[in-house]
Amino acid sequence: MAAELTALQLIAQHRPTLDQALEAIRTRAYWSPHPEHPKAYGEGGSLDAAAGKAAFDALLGTRLDLGQPGTDDWTGAETSPYGIELGVTYPHADIEVLLPAMKAGQRAWRDAGPEMRAVVCLEILKRISDRTHEFAHAVMHTSGQAFMMAFQAGGPHAQDRGLEAVAYAYVEQIRTPDTAEWTKPQGKREPLALTKQFTAVPRGIALVIGCNTFPTWNGYPGLFASLATGNAVLVKPHPRAVLPLALTVQVARQVLTEAGFDPNLVALAAERPGEGIAKTLATRPEIRIIDYTGSTAFGDWLETNARQAQVCTEKAGVNTVVVESTGNYKGMLANLAFSLSLYSGQMCTTPQNLLIPRDGIRTDEGPKSFDEVVADLARSVDGLLGDDARANALLGAIVNPDVKARLEAAAGLGEVALASREIANPEFPDAVVRTPVIVKLDGAKPDDEAAYMNECFGPVSFAVAVDSAAEALQLLRRTVREKGAMTVGAYTSDEEFEQAVQEVCLEESAQLSLNLTGGVYVNQTAAFSDFHGSGGNPAANSALCDGAFVANRFRVVEVRREA
Repeated sequence: MAAELTALQLIAQHRPTLDQALEAIRTRAYWSPHPEHPKAYGEGGSLDAAAGKAAFDALLGTRLDLGQPGTDDWTGAETSPYGIELGVTYPHADIEVLLPAMKAGQRAWRDAGPEMRAVVCLEILKRISDRTHEFAHAVMHTSGQAFMMAFQAGGPHAQDRGLEAVAYAYVEQIRTPDTAEWTKPQGKREPLALTKQFTAVPRGIALVIGCNTFPTWNGYPGLFASLATGNAVLVKPHPRAVLPLALTVQVARQVLTEAGFDPNLVALAAERPGEGIAKTLATRPEIRIIDYTGSTAFGDWLETNARQAQVCTEKAGVNTVVVESTGNYKGMLANLAFSLSLYSGQMCTTPQNLLIPRDGIRTDEGPKSFDEVVADLARSVDGLLGDDARANALLGAIVNPDVKARLEAAAGLGEVALASREIANPEFPDAVVRTPVIVKLDGAKPDDEAAYMNECFGPVSFAVAVDSAAEALQLLRRTVREKGAMTVGAYTSDEEFEQAVQEVCLEESAQLSLNLTGGVYVNQTAAFSDFHGSGGNPAANSALCDGAFVANRFRVVEVRREA
C-alpha cells in the first residue's frame, strides 16, 4: 500500500507539538495539548459526546479484527464493573507466527530515524485524542472509573503521558549526532581521519503488560517509549480491560500503514480466560523490553525471570501521610477526604496509612487529639459523599471481587472510625459502589502492624496512632524502605519537621507532597512536570517519565570508515 502520510506532512503537522513537549519537560511548567473538558471535543460534531457514545455502543457484541497475522481464534470475556456485558471479541494470536511478523518491519522503522518515529507516534496520539469520548466509555466500562475520571485520566492525561514518553525518547536518541568527522593529529605525519556514523538501534520486541485499573494511563508510557525508540510493541492487556488497549493497537496499526511502515510493529496479544500468557511471553527470547503495572508478586517474578529483557515495573506500595500539624485544618481534612475517596481508592497513589501522634496535633483551630482528627476526617468523607449522585461521580465502581473482599475484611482489623456503606447507582443498578472505610490502629501493637505494613488496595485507610512525630518519621522511613511507596504526603507548620520529612523522602527516593489543602491531591500527578514513582524504592523500579525510562530501550551502534 502506498504511503498516505508523507514525512513532510507529519513533520509539518506534529513538529511544533513535539517542540512544545520538549520545552515542557525542560521547564516542568504546566502544558498539555489535550483538552480536559468534554465540550472541547467539537460539540455537535463527529468528536463530541454523542458521537463517542454511539461509537462505543457500536463496538458492543462485535469482533474487533485488527488484521494481525497468526490469528488462530477469537476471545473476549469482559464484563463492565457497571454490569454491562461488553461482548467484544479479539484476535487470539499464534505467537510463533506473530512474533516473526513483528520483527520483519523493524529495519525500516529503525532506519526512519528519531524524528520520523516521533511524529508518527504523535499522529497516533492525535487520532486517539480525536476519539477521546469513545475511549472514555471503553475505560469506564473496563476499569470501573466514573465517566469524568475515565474521560480525563483515560483520555487526555494518558495521552499526555504517551507524548511525554515520546519527548524523552527523542531527547535521548538525538543526544548522539548521526555522523561525526574525527581527525587525530600525528605530528609530521598525515593525520588519522575517520568518518563515524551513529545509529540508535532498538533492542527488539517490547511487551506491554496492561493493568485493570488504568489501562491507557499506565500502558501508554511504555508503549510509546518503546515505539519511539524503534522497537516493535506487543500489547498484552489485562483480561478484564482489553478494549481500551485493543482500540489503541487498532489506531497505531492504521497510522503505521498510512505512513508506509509495517502495521505489525504494533500488535495485540489477547488471552483466553485463564490462559495466563504473560509468563510465557515475558520469557520469550524475542521479547527484549517489558513494561508492567500490577502486583508486587508478579513484578518481582518478572524482574527475576525475564533476564533477557529490560524490565520496567510499577508494583504495589504502602502510601503514607504524616500529620504533624497544620495551619489549615479544614483544608487538610477536605483534601484528604477527596484523596481517600477518588475512584474508591483504587489508585496506586492513594494514601493508605495516616500516621498521627497519639497525643494529637497543633492546628489553626487549636489542639486536636488523635481521636478528634480521625473523627473529623470521617465526617469530611461523609460530607463529601453524602449526596449519592456526587458519590457515584467520585467513587466509580469496585473493579473486581478482590477489592470488595478486602474492603469487607478491613472492618475486622481494628476500631472502625468510618464504616463503608453501599451506594446505589440508578443508571447502572448492578454496579458495586462502596464508600471508604477508615480503621484506627496502634503503631505500637505488632498485630496492628501486620495490617498497616501491607498494601490493602481499595477504599481502605488506616489511621495509625504513633508515639510522636519523630516516631512517625521512623515508621515512614521503614515503610518506604521495606514496602515502597508511590506517594508520601505530610502536613506540618514546623519548618524543622518539614525539613526532616523531606530528608527521609530524599534518602528513600519517595515522591513527597507537602501541606496540600486546595485542588491538587497527593494521588494525582501531571505529565511533563511530576514524576510518577521514582524507581528508587520497592514500589517501582522506574519513573514515569524520565531519561532512564527510555534510554535503555535502544543502543547506539557505530560504523567507522576511513575518511
